[in-house]
Amino acid sequence: MQSYSEELHLLRDQLLGMAGQAETMLAQAVKSFVQQDAELAKSTIELDDEINRVEMEIDELCVTIMMRRQPVAGDLRFIATALKMTTDLERIGDLAVDVAQRTIRLGNAQAISSAYDTIGEMGVLVQGMIASAMQAFVDKDVTRANALLLEDDVVDEMYHQMRVELLEMMKTDLSVVERGYHIQSVAKFVERIGDHATNLAEQVIFMVAGKDVRHGAFLREKYKRHPDNTRE
Repeated sequence: MQSYSEELHLLRDQLLGMAGQAETMLAQAVKSFVQQDAELAKSTIELDDEINRVEMEIDELCVTIMMRRQPVAGDLRFIATALKMTTDLERIGDLAVDVAQRTIRLGNAQAISSAYDTIGEMGVLVQGMIASAMQAFVDKDVTRANALLLEDDVVDEMYHQMRVELLEMMKTDLSVVERGYHIQSVAKFVERIGDHATNLAEQVIFMVAGKDVRHGAFLREKYKRHPDNTRE
């Protein structure tokens, strides 16, 4: 039988492995879209079963540890964080599948270069957000996790600007409408992955500091401390 410490290390390693799989799926999905590579999109979809399997293994391990060890304080927050993180990582995998499916549906339709470039850039930023959140998890780095909460604004702004540009194109050129709809959907999927990366950072803060910063609580607290630093 594994020791308590070994079980916690196993949980940590499984969670990091799942995060790595989610990053891979995102990177492949966005690459398949930008390069209009249907085969890469199909191989990305095939990875979804594995990430779902790992999620179930982690959930089972968490329940086993809680029943057998009855953890308290920091260990209990760590396990609760792991359970929440698996949900977000699984959703990242699902959204990567959504991107891949749209890629296949679009086929070799003429690309709208500006939108494809923006989605590629969003993908890189969001992948970096996931990696940064997991590094904050490993290092128990609240400062890094706090900083990550604000990075999502950049991704949101890129999405909204691209959406406006696409809508203008669709209004003036009806031949763009169907493609534009699917491209906008892909951008939204990537933007939502950024939201899940933000959730990961919020969970790190809860794990380390025991503070719930969801739904803007972090920004409200920041405003109380530094009212001159509010964003427009």
